[in-house]
Amino acid sequence: MHQNWAGNLTYSAREIVRPTSLEQLADVVTAADHVRALGSRHSFNDVADTPGVHVQVDVLDDGRPAVDLLDQDGAENGIVSVNAGLRYGEVSRGLHATGRALGNMASLPHISVAGAVATATHGSGDANQSLSGAVVGLEIMSPGGELRRITRAEHPDVFAGTVVSLGALGVVTRVELTTVPTFSVRQDVAQELPWDDYLDNFDAIMSAAYSVSAFTRWDDPAVRDIWFKSKAGSDGGRVPEVPGARWATTPVHPLPGVDPSACTEQLGVAGPWHERLSHFRLEFTPSAGDEVQSEYLLPRRNVVAAVEAMRRLGPKVAPLLATSEIRTVAGDDLWLSPFDEPSVGFHFTWLPREADVRAVLPDVEAALLPLGARPHWGKVSTVDPRDMAALYPRFGDFRALADRFDPEGRLRGGFVGRLLAG
Repeated sequence: MHQNWAGNLTYSAREIVRPTSLEQLADVVTAADHVRALGSRHSFNDVADTPGVHVQVDVLDDGRPAVDLLDQDGAENGIVSVNAGLRYGEVSRGLHATGRALGNMASLPHISVAGAVATATHGSGDANQSLSGAVVGLEIMSPGGELRRITRAEHPDVFAGTVVSLGALGVVTRVELTTVPTFSVRQDVAQELPWDDYLDNFDAIMSAAYSVSAFTRWDDPAVRDIWFKSKAGSDGGRVPEVPGARWATTPVHPLPGVDPSACTEQLGVAGPWHERLSHFRLEFTPSAGDEVQSEYLLPRRNVVAAVEAMRRLGPKVAPLLATSEIRTVAGDDLWLSPFDEPSVGFHFTWLPREADVRAVLPDVEAALLPLGARPHWGKVSTVDPRDMAALYPRFGDFRALADRFDPEGRLRGGFVGRLLAG
């Protein structure tokens, strides 16, 4: 029996297999009655669960470099093909060495590429799409052992349905991502900005840097911390212009009172993109995993009403919260992406009291779902999977695609089984 990273979920799979070749992978997926890919186990629900065999592709060798830059002519948007099981921190280090960069990173560099892409996981930034938005191609092994390459250019009819796929189409072995020339970033943290100033100037504040994250526990009298990650040229860049901001003079952690040594460098010290865009350093485990996470993604146009609703819930949710984060994400066209327009994410890092958390989540959802919120695919919510399906206009098309790729339903289990059974 094995568990997810947080330890709040024990998987149902009877074994884990880590094939080292495509041939071994084909043998596993064709022989198993039920099979699903497993990434870095950073999901907090059973979206990756199966009653059969879990497959990890982090040591799979298909004869190509694990980080393979396909376009090395210096083009603005070169393409890199990566082993789907690699963690973003590993990909970013290899890519940076070639002079290229990813346009976005999540808070944790410890998550696997395929797992993050399949669940529409994201970073932050007004102009930055989720990690899934960088995908231009996928190689997927079907339950029948057939390896398919699907690209945006060659398969425009189905590509948008294959990226955020929740693992329901097969085992992804490689992911092709757009890249940009490498760049430097500085990180500055503003503290104790009054809520009125934050909401009155929301657009200006969230666009004041390349990536911006605001932290609160919702009962705070002011926005506790706002992390600004700004592109920095040869001059090292400048502190963003944020009226009323008081800038931190010592490093901080997203969780109040926690040692910030695991965090990426702050205080305006410029460094490579892959050492700043994530909140945490790859070489550190940001916590022991003793937490539960939820997240709700909603249209940016409703942010003021959503913040006001959450502040009214502050006295109820704050005793269960380690911290909560507000981020912006650009829109995309992927069928199961919650970002079909400019969006805001409300992320909740809860104390490891899941029963108590589940008791308060209906209040959070009653406040946010009428404003267009959708739960993150890989985090804890109390929304019925059938109701989640109804939140996506192209879900019927996705169901048909899943039936086509997996007619026997061998890739279905856990949350995905319930989602597609409705």
